Amino acid sequence: MVLMRLQKYLSSSGICSRREGEKHIKAGIVSINGEIVTRLGTKVDPERDRVEINGKPVKSILNPVYIALNKPKGYVSSCRQKDARTVLDLLDISQRVYPVGRLDKDSTGLLLLTNDGRLHFKLSHPSFNHEKEYEVTVANPIPDSSLQRMAQGMLIMGKKTRPAKIGRISSKRFSIVLKEGRNRQIRRMVRKLGTRVTGLKRIRTSNIRLGDLPEGGWRHLTEKEKRYLIQTS
Repeated sequence: MVLMRLQKYLSSSGICSRREGEKHIKAGIVSINGEIVTRLGTKVDPERDRVEINGKPVKSILNPVYIALNKPKGYVSSCRQKDARTVLDLLDISQRVYPVGRLDKDSTGLLLLTNDGRLHFKLSHPSFNHEKEYEVTVANPIPDSSLQRMAQGMLIMGKKTRPAKIGRISSKRFSIVLKEGRNRQIRRMVRKLGTRVTGLKRIRTSNIRLGDLPEGGWRHLTEKEKRYLIQTS
């Protein structure tokens, strides 16, 4: 069982911002399994708990939206950041959506966005083991021994990374499949191997592939893609 804070659940569901969610909780209009909750920090099980605002189930308020975006370099993956271009600036939709996980400002490629709080949580949390695949370019030729170290797991930030799938593309390029998404993980791993990342592109999340989606472009997920994500999450 994986729990998340109630205000985070409300915001990732597309109902409101996290700060607005805190106000709703304090106002006594949010309930969990029929009981009003007013304490900030209360945690909810997205799988089992029934969350309501003013007596209306959160999930019934949503008009679910699922988007795949090809993030260009120079955009941040947060919803708001002062004096920065965000990925939301690239979308032309009326619904409030949130990025699933993050790509740092210098990275490119596939980013999913949704207002489905349950799916957002499952795709973001490492316990659900969703794969994310990247193509990585480094400054110097990287030996097989270094790729093997990454595949087996490396100690970064005081904790060993999970085993990863690695495939060589060229002397300075490789693909890597992760089931976790720690802060700047690939860049930290490569730096520990004595070189640096010069290009990092995400090409797949679970069954969703970047394909030929143009940089800065976006599309709605197909019914088949949505069905697979929901069934396997």
